[in-house]
Amino acid sequence: MGVAYIKRSKTGRINIKIGNKVDYTLKAIIWFLGIVTVAAFLVFDYTGFHLTSALKETVANLQTMFLTPALTHFSWSEAFYQVGVTLALAVLSTVIGAVIAFFLALLSAENLSNQAVAKVIKTYVAFIRAVPTVLWVLIFAIAAGLGSTAAVLGMLFHSVAYLVKAFSESFEEVDKGVLEALRSTGAGWWQTVVHAVLPSTMTYLLSWTFLRFEINFSVAVAMGAAAGAGGIGFELFMASGFYFDLREVGFITYCILLVAIILEVASTQLKKRYFPSQQ
Repeated sequence: MGVAYIKRSKTGRINIKIGNKVDYTLKAIIWFLGIVTVAAFLVFDYTGFHLTSALKETVANLQTMFLTPALTHFSWSEAFYQVGVTLALAVLSTVIGAVIAFFLALLSAENLSNQAVAKVIKTYVAFIRAVPTVLWVLIFAIAAGLGSTAAVLGMLFHSVAYLVKAFSESFEEVDKGVLEALRSTGAGWWQTVVHAVLPSTMTYLLSWTFLRFEINFSVAVAMGAAAGAGGIGFELFMASGFYFDLREVGFITYCILLVAIILEVASTQLKKRYFPSQQ
């Protein structure tokens, strides 16, 4: 909703400016955060801090890390195995989460389900999404203990909530005319889903699932150390926090980056091959 601002200039001319409340609110928030940030830097205790030496040491560490990567405390075969463990955690939580989320999303899409049921499901998944994945992992760790089980359950829980929102929004964007045409021919609910909803949204479901898989891979790396789930994340924690081996940290970082690039390329190629008309 716009707001009109009337201002009379020195020459007597009246200037009218139309503003938006949302725009002005966002600008006010940005200015406030900027002022708080500057104030925080001004009140920091810089005792013993030497910018020049700090920059030199940081550059030297980065050079050691990324220009001379090497394995010291485990072999190449172990490195590939640990990457496989991390990928397995991500695959398991994503595949099971996508299947559960698909059916819940059908029930939470307002054009396919009862309005009350849809609102209840959306409210619950919004609450689950509001809690970070790592907290869900730690919550499940209380019952299951630290390890891969707690990591998968926590990642699965958050994946379902994330994908329910993504899938249901894709379902709600299906052309209403197509749905009404099928229903007018006597098609049932499931027939409408199979013949109208799925063909129209399959590429979006695939995209969202792969995106969540990439997120889960990153989370699995972190959970390898935080939840004792193993994998390359645990090796990264040991190299950085226990052995203080910067060269090994660099090698592991390159491994993680390589897997992330492969996942992105695979996602793009799958969409091009199986859904070329929807690119």
